[in-house]
Amino acid sequence: MSTSLLPLKPSGVLMADAIRVLSMEAVHRAKSGHQGMPMGMADVATVLWTKFLKYDPKQPDWADRDRFVLSAGHGSMLLYSLLHLTGFKSVSMEDIKNFRQWGSTTAGHPEYGHTAGVECTTGPLGQGLATAVGMAMAERHLNARFGDDLVNHKTWVIAGDGCLMEGVSHEAISLAGRLKLNNLIVLFDDNNVTIDGYATLAETGDQLARFKAAGWVVKAIDGHDHGKIAAAMRWATQQTKPVLIACKTAVSRRAGAKEGDKHGHGYNLMDDEIKAAREHMDWLHEPFTLPENVKKAWLAAGRKGTKTRKTWEDKAKSNPKFAELTAAMGGVLPTNAFEALDAHIADAIATKPADATRSCSGKALATLTPVIETLVGGSADLTGSVNTLVKGMTAFDTDNYGGRYVHYGVREFGMAAAMNGMALHGGVLPYAGTFFVFSDYSRPAIRLGALMGAKVVHVMTHDSIGVGEDGPTHQPVEHLASYRAMPGLHVFRPADMVEAAECWKAALTAKGPSMLVLSRQKVPAVRTQGGDLSAKGAYELSPASGEAKVSIFASGTEVSVAIAAQKLLEAEGIATRVVSTPSWDVFDAQDAAYKASVIGKAPVRVAVEAAAPLGWEKFIGNDGIFVGMTGFGASAPADRLYKEFGITAENVAAKAKAAL
Repeated sequence: MSTSLLPLKPSGVLMADAIRVLSMEAVHRAKSGHQGMPMGMADVATVLWTKFLKYDPKQPDWADRDRFVLSAGHGSMLLYSLLHLTGFKSVSMEDIKNFRQWGSTTAGHPEYGHTAGVECTTGPLGQGLATAVGMAMAERHLNARFGDDLVNHKTWVIAGDGCLMEGVSHEAISLAGRLKLNNLIVLFDDNNVTIDGYATLAETGDQLARFKAAGWVVKAIDGHDHGKIAAAMRWATQQTKPVLIACKTAVSRRAGAKEGDKHGHGYNLMDDEIKAAREHMDWLHEPFTLPENVKKAWLAAGRKGTKTRKTWEDKAKSNPKFAELTAAMGGVLPTNAFEALDAHIADAIATKPADATRSCSGKALATLTPVIETLVGGSADLTGSVNTLVKGMTAFDTDNYGGRYVHYGVREFGMAAAMNGMALHGGVLPYAGTFFVFSDYSRPAIRLGALMGAKVVHVMTHDSIGVGEDGPTHQPVEHLASYRAMPGLHVFRPADMVEAAECWKAALTAKGPSMLVLSRQKVPAVRTQGGDLSAKGAYELSPASGEAKVSIFASGTEVSVAIAAQKLLEAEGIATRVVSTPSWDVFDAQDAAYKASVIGKAPVRVAVEAAAPLGWEKFIGNDGIFVGMTGFGASAPADRLYKEFGITAENVAAKAKAAL
C-alpha cells in the first residue's frame, strides 16, 4: 500500500503496527533485545496510551499523571516506541535507531532517571509489579491527604509470565489485595512464552484464580481485539479492588511465520523475516520511517494529555493545599525538620544514656515523624523489635489510607520494592524495618532502589552476633561488607544515641537510599561532644594522650569496645586514638586532606567490628589488624559470644601491643 492510499485516520491496528515496526527494526539494528513482547502487546498498549492513560509528554513529571510501569522490562522497545510516538522529547528517532548503544536514552532495559517518561527501572522480572504496588499506595495516601482535586490517578502495569512466576509477585499481589488498591491495574501479557519455550514447561497455575484468591477482580480478554481491550480497561477503572486483565496475545504478533513461535521471547528476526513481517503488515515504508497520518494520530493522543494536565493545573493552583502538595512531591523538608532532633542530640550528650541502637533510632524517629509529614513507616511483621512505629501514628489501611504506618506482613522483598515505588511516585518519604539478616530477602529491591536513587530508608536491626541466642541463622556476618559495596546506597552503623540521631539526619538529607544498621543489645554512650560529626562518615572520637602509636577504628556497637581498649593501652603508656566510622561511603566523599587526618599516622592500626573483614583495608591498610568475624556465629548469650570470638577490649589491646 502506498503512502498516498493510507487512510487519513489510521486504525488502531495500524497505530499498533507502528510500535511493532519500530521495535523489530531497533532490535534488528542493535542485534540484541526482544521484539517478541512489544509486538505482542502493541494492541493493548495502543488502546491504553490513546484512550485511557493520563500523561503529558510536555511535562512528564506532572504530579497527577497516571503511572505506567513496564514490569516486563525486556520489552523496553514497547515503552520507547510509545514515548517517541506520543511526543516525549526524551526519545528521538535517533535514539530508537541507537537502541542499546552508548549514550542513547534507549537502554537495554528501561532506566528511571535516564529517560523522561520511564517511571521505574525494570528488567529483573516481577519487581516492576511490586514497585507499582508502592506507587498505588502512595497515590491512595496522598489522595487521603490532599483530596480528589489534587491527587486522583491510576497505576497501570504490563507484566508477563516471568513476572508472575517470580516469588515477589506473590508478595506484591497479596499486599495489594489486602489493601484493596483499586487504583492498580495489571495487564498480563498472557502469551505462554518464556526463554526456554512455552511457559507451560514450568507453570501450570491459573493466574486468574490466583489473583482472585488474593482479593483482586479479574478478567480474561483477547489481547488483539481493540474493542474488547477498551471495554475491559473501562471496566477496570470502575472497580473497588485491584484489577488483573489477562490479555491473551501472540508473541511477535503480525510477524508472519514467527508469530506465536515458542522461541519468540528473545529471538531477533533475520533480514528475510523482517521483510516478511513488513509484507504481512502491508508496511512498505523505509526503515525507521513512519507515515504522516500515523505520526499525527499518535501525537494527537499525546496532546490530549497536555490539555488534561493544564485543566488540572488551573484548578489546582486555587486549591489551598497545592503549595503543600508541590513541596511534598519535590521532597522539600520543613524548615524546622530537625529542631526537635537537635534538642534530642543535645540532651543525649548531656545525659549519656546507654541503649540499644535500634531503640536510639526509634527515639530519633519520635522527634522526626511529627514534623515531617511525608514520612511513612512500616515493618515486615517486626514492629516491636525494630522500633519503627512512633506513638500517634496510625495504620495505613482500607479505612484509613491517610495512615502513616504500613503493616507489610512477612514480605521483606515486597516491602522494599513497595518503598521504592512510594519514593518514585513522590510525596512520600518511606522507611521500614526488619532484621538485618533478612535483608537477604529484600536485597534485589534494595539494589534496584540504589540504581534508581530512590529516596528510601531501610531500618535494619539485630545487626551482628549481638543477636545472641537465636544463633547464626539470625546473626549477620557478611551483610555489612556486601551493602557497603553496593553503589548508591548510604550505609550507616551508629554507635550510640547521638550517632543514631545524626545518622537519621544524614539519611534524610542524603541523595538516594540509605540503610541504618542497628543493634539488638544495649551499648554505652560514647559521644561526649556535638558538631554533627557523623555527617562526615568517620571522625576521631577520642584522641590519643600524645603522639599516637595505635589507631583503633570501629563502627556501631564495637566503638565502645575500642574505647575500652584505648583505656587499657593508655594505662600502659601507649598513646592510642579511636576513630568512629558510622558511614564509609559518606567518608569516601570527603576531601583527601580530611580523610588523611582521620586515618592518621599511627604505626599500628586496628579495626574492630563484629562482621566480616572485607573492606577495612581502606582504614588499616593491607598490614593492619582486624578483630572481628571470620565465620558464622553461634547460639549463646551475646556477652559470651563476644568473648568466644575475641571481640573484646582485652584482645584488641593485646593485638595492638603485639604489633608495636
